Amino acid sequence: MAAAQGQRSDGAGEMQSTEGKVAESTPLPFRAAVEALRGARLRPEIEIDPTPPPKRLAPHAYALEAAVVEGDEDLADGRLVLLHDPSGHDAWQGTFRLVTLVRAELEPEMAADPLLPEVCWTWLTGALQARGLTCGEPSGTVTRAASHYFGGLSERQPASQIEIRASWTPREGLGGVPDTAAHLAAWCDLLCQVAGLPPVGQGHGEGSASVVSLPQRRGPQTS
Repeated sequence: MAAAQGQRSDGAGEMQSTEGKVAESTPLPFRAAVEALRGARLRPEIEIDPTPPPKRLAPHAYALEAAVVEGDEDLADGRLVLLHDPSGHDAWQGTFRLVTLVRAELEPEMAADPLLPEVCWTWLTGALQARGLTCGEPSGTVTRAASHYFGGLSERQPASQIEIRASWTPREGLGGVPDTAAHLAAWCDLLCQVAGLPPVGQGHGEGSASVVSLPQRRGPQTS
């Protein structure tokens, strides 16, 4: 099942590795949640692929990595992991958990804004609310990092990066399955906002178009 918007590989149904398919022995709610991720409609600027999930965090896990691409430039990138424990987890207050990482390079003046961490966190919560999503036990960090170059690299301009790490428990719906497609779309909204792209009005709540996005970077990101 391919998404009507966004770019993804045919391997989006993979779970434990980039070769293995989602096993029929996995719980039905988890399989349904993964299928919903595969069918999510995303913005065309998003390039998304499955990636091996972290081990030992939960009995079942599925992960996607994505980048916001404009021309030949990567404006932002990130990773979204879906965790599932059929027995439930006290810290999650549920059987599913979403864990995310979002990164983007910033202009130095934007990185110096003392309110930047709070603003970035509200972008995450606002993206979920704009999609009509509720979640439990949200937690996370917003980190700013600055790089200065010396010696043979002294000609490079200083660079600043924002990194958002967060997790939350999606509300489970019919059959104990959360609306993972909507959560993925909200996460991609956050990714695009951090990348500095203008918001898309369709599917967003009132006022979302007035939210200020970060300015775009001077050049492509490097790992």
